[in-house]
Amino acid sequence: MEVQKPSNDAMKHLPLTPLRAIRGVVCLLVLVSTAFMMLVYFGFLGAVIIRLFSIHYSRRVTSFFFGAWLALWPFLFEKINKTKVIFSGETVPDGERILLISNHRTEVDWMYLWDLALRKGRQGYIKYILKSSLMKLPLFGWSFHILEFISVERKWEVDELNMRRMLSSLKDPQDSLWLALFPEGTDFTEQKSIRSQKYAAENGLPVLKHVLLPKTKGFSACLEELRGSLDAVYDVTIGYKPSCPTFFDNASGVNPSEVHMHVQRIPLDNIPTSEDEVTTWLMNRFHLKDQLLSDFDSEGHFPDEGSEGDLSTLRCLVNLVAVIVLTGTCAYLTIFSSIWFKIYVSSVCAYLTAATIFNIRPLPLVSLVKVLFKCKSS
Repeated sequence: MEVQKPSNDAMKHLPLTPLRAIRGVVCLLVLVSTAFMMLVYFGFLGAVIIRLFSIHYSRRVTSFFFGAWLALWPFLFEKINKTKVIFSGETVPDGERILLISNHRTEVDWMYLWDLALRKGRQGYIKYILKSSLMKLPLFGWSFHILEFISVERKWEVDELNMRRMLSSLKDPQDSLWLALFPEGTDFTEQKSIRSQKYAAENGLPVLKHVLLPKTKGFSACLEELRGSLDAVYDVTIGYKPSCPTFFDNASGVNPSEVHMHVQRIPLDNIPTSEDEVTTWLMNRFHLKDQLLSDFDSEGHFPDEGSEGDLSTLRCLVNLVAVIVLTGTCAYLTIFSSIWFKIYVSSVCAYLTAATIFNIRPLPLVSLVKVLFKCKSS
């Protein structure tokens, strides 16, 4: 007798009713429209105009405005959707420059890392290493470029030069940094897991059931380039109840009911320096993740719960109102005010499109002059 698996809808926390679908669309429209105004008015100001004078202050201004916008997502998840975000493991300190590694359960894991970053006041400083196809998304690609996300083709011979160049630009210890990496390289599915287990068995590696084998070269490069300017590595393991959500599940609030994040802080001194030893160390970490997720499936939680507090509803509401008022004013000026605002917005859109496609980042004028003089003298 064949056992019938439950449908995807049956595994959701709540059914997708027309009202929830409409609410999801409205939430996305608010988030997209506010993102657009943030990009053309404050993203361009911070990432282009101020960058001509100082990269450090460019990053601070950009992170301030986009941190306010990114905080809307945890507000949506925790206050509107009523999703319980439960932290366990270690309580990590504020104000650190870190490399964060996580398992990759679904397409929206990276969005829930904002919930942790917000609690540490670092939501505007979190940067991701992500596949290059995402840079081509309308609007979102502009945001990823302005926030200095690192795009990869997932072919090391193609990615190494660009990745090291971007990493070298993030070494300044004055700049706050949360660099997030998913070493599995892709989200977890049953088919990918079977391929990963087959490869592991054929090559004498640990056979993992709840995570994929990690790709180690990107992680090794991050440590090699940034080790001198980082405080720690955060190892985050994510689990969902009742099932892994999709992007629209998050917007409409039908799934998940709970997100569990187990966090371990690892000092840099505890991580080896040679590439071979780093490879072994990362494999061991993912072996531990696999066991954590196995226990999570059987027990329904990670050990040592309650490491982080709840978000302040008042602060979330104040931030929401501030973002709506600010971007609403920009929208009013664009639509109803002088034609020069429309020309400005059109010009910025053209620039951001070109800058994202060709990976253009302006140099400070002082640095540009030095480069020009160096070229002339040579």
